[in-house]
Amino acid sequence: MPLILSDTIARRSKKFVFVPSAHHANRCAGIMQSMSHLLDYSAMLAVAIAEARKGLAEGGIPIGAAIFDASGKLIGAGHNRRVQNGDPSLHGETDAFRNAGRQRSYRNLIMVTTLAPCWYCSGLVRQFSFRKVIVGESGNFQGGIDWLRSLGIEVIDLNSTECFDLLANYIRANPAVWNEDIGED
Repeated sequence: MPLILSDTIARRSKKFVFVPSAHHANRCAGIMQSMSHLLDYSAMLAVAIAEARKGLAEGGIPIGAAIFDASGKLIGAGHNRRVQNGDPSLHGETDAFRNAGRQRSYRNLIMVTTLAPCWYCSGLVRQFSFRKVIVGESGNFQGGIDWLRSLGIEVIDLNSTECFDLLANYIRANPAVWNEDIGED
């Protein structure tokens, strides 16, 4: 039998069963909602950074992404494979999305990406109703984060020096590939 917080305590089979009053049930819901602020976004970003480094090691653009549930459990991860697979649609966010598999709903999932999502990936976030996006950095590329925010999607930019430097070094060495990736001529 589950253990639930409440005012009324009954004893059954040496286990306590707590039945919440309406007041405490509402209070617990508020506490659970505010617990999302206790997630370790840096640890979540580390998963996306590891994916970005995989992409770089494969000869691709170092952008990684990961999708987590509201408790911080990893659902899927991926990295930009445009160069490696010759597939212009295979961005870090779309790779993570594919690897997460079908979900009943995406509203309570968190998209974590090393770089601000481009317009294509911002569209994915909007289309599937993600409510939160954690961004490693937006200095190299602003993408669609202002648009996402205007839609009420929470976007948290961690301003990671590691993410910025990883991509900035790639852009300096591979400007043509980078411009192709972001749709610039």
